[in-house]
Amino acid sequence: MNIVPVAIIVLVMVAFSQLSKRNILRLNVVAWMVIWWLAIYFALSYGINPPLPASIIGMFMFIVSLALAAYLTTSTDDMEAAKSAFVNFIINPRYALPLILVMIGLPVVSAYNVYSDMTQPPQPPLSTRTIHPPPPPSITFKGKTIDLIEDENPYRALKTDNPAEFAKHVENGRRVYFQNCVYCHGDNMAGRGIFAHGFDPIPANFRDPTTIAMLQETYLFWRIAKGGPGLPAEATPWLSAMPAWEKFLSEEEIWDVIIFMYEFTNQEPRAKEELH
Repeated sequence: MNIVPVAIIVLVMVAFSQLSKRNILRLNVVAWMVIWWLAIYFALSYGINPPLPASIIGMFMFIVSLALAAYLTTSTDDMEAAKSAFVNFIINPRYALPLILVMIGLPVVSAYNVYSDMTQPPQPPLSTRTIHPPPPPSITFKGKTIDLIEDENPYRALKTDNPAEFAKHVENGRRVYFQNCVYCHGDNMAGRGIFAHGFDPIPANFRDPTTIAMLQETYLFWRIAKGGPGLPAEATPWLSAMPAWEKFLSEEEIWDVIIFMYEFTNQEPRAKEELH
């Protein structure tokens, strides 16, 4: 605890109390609520060491606001006094300038807070994060077990065995991608879709040789099917909004969109390694 700020806050509160008791300073219930709110805010902001995060202070002040509002409702006289003070502030010409400043200041402060939050660069988490976390040995997809180590894309062999049929899967994958994935991963798969900068980090750049070119297709199936909710602990925390596409796409659609991703970027999936 920081003694000096807390002592100053206590002295100011005592001074207000004594001035009010001696009728030197006449304060209504609304003024007292504002004073208490400010005192608690400054105590939380400057009286605690190490400092509390702004999000925690905001949460506490929301609770304090609710508590003060609840206290106000316990007395009919206080409620009437608060109502009278509020109406007087709005209709009394002597408060015209403060009222104008409040009406202008509130939206300006709100707009500044929104602008400040939007222009902050993405920050990595305090803990380390694995970019390509190891997949589980297998997953369950709509009741079917898929072996992520041994299984392969069932349509990959068509590229040489039946090019016309393979082209149909590529086209279906194109449809799936541009109906569902383009908004985040972009129309050129560079991770620059219209929603990309709302995430931390931005979506993967599939053109980068360190992404899908390094991965087996079963790995991509796992990441697409399970999405952000399926990430293991070592791959978090991030603001990942990748949905679990198994809720929306069929198995064939996921395999097809994976094929399209490789074809579009002119890359080949990582071959399955044989252990000796």
